[in-house]
Amino acid sequence: MQITYSPAYTIVPTYECFNRCTYCNFRVDPGTDSWMTIDRATQILTDLQGTGICEILILSGEVHPHSARRQAWIDRIYELCNLALEFGFLPHTNAGPLSFIEMERLAKVNVSMGLMLESLDPILLQGVHRHAPSKIPAIRLAQLEWAGRLQIPFTTGLLLGIGESDRDWEISLQAIADLHDRWGHIQEVILQPYSPGRQESFAGLGFDITKLPTVIELAKSILPAQITIQIPPNLIPTSDLLLACLTAGARDLGGIVPKDEVNPDYHHLQLSELTTILAQAGWDLQPRLPVYPDYQHYLPDNLSRRL
Repeated sequence: MQITYSPAYTIVPTYECFNRCTYCNFRVDPGTDSWMTIDRATQILTDLQGTGICEILILSGEVHPHSARRQAWIDRIYELCNLALEFGFLPHTNAGPLSFIEMERLAKVNVSMGLMLESLDPILLQGVHRHAPSKIPAIRLAQLEWAGRLQIPFTTGLLLGIGESDRDWEISLQAIADLHDRWGHIQEVILQPYSPGRQESFAGLGFDITKLPTVIELAKSILPAQITIQIPPNLIPTSDLLLACLTAGARDLGGIVPKDEVNPDYHHLQLSELTTILAQAGWDLQPRLPVYPDYQHYLPDNLSRRL
């Protein structure tokens, strides 16, 4: 049985973010971070030539929708994606909720895009999302809806163990399934266990990782068969549990990157080691593009040619 992953590298336009999610190990305060320059990105992409990297993940903190710098931020993301294309890579952008017009523009230079739904449980707005305006569930659902209207191959997912109820896993997965049934654009759903880091202020204990196979089975029972279930292997502490997650129905390991920017305290195994662990259990680990074959027909001609 085949398991896939994306040979990826992450470029961060900026770490600054106006949200203050208490579990975040990524953000810095607005105005305290220098944005990624085109010159620096050019050097990074030059150094990546011939390394086997396919996907350039553009992962950004969020500039406030009413900030005077919002347009410059979107312009920088567009420029970075276009530069990646010029170097022969395939961009995938996750930059938080965007307007319909912003999504429409960025879709011209991305083979896929993403936004974690995280959770629909309203209790989080009094907890970990109390100071995170863009984590209002309706805003994130609208983003997924607009991606469908724009026919953008899309990635979303759940963040597990941040104070949501177990019942919310089912509710959130069903909402994703309903959106896919309407538009057919969601190519993968990430089930990401919350994993404590050094920068956050959240005092929670984290997700009970032994429950992950159960959540995967739940997702498999709710999501349409076309949607691939993805898990991050660096957040799964043992090879036995990783294999149990694959047996439960996970079929993708996401981007295997030099540094997990969202969870910087959790490093990926060497690809050779990960391949060996899977092969010993009968799983065949293979690279993939950041847009799945069944979703490539959504792409405009200029991006299709890049594949």
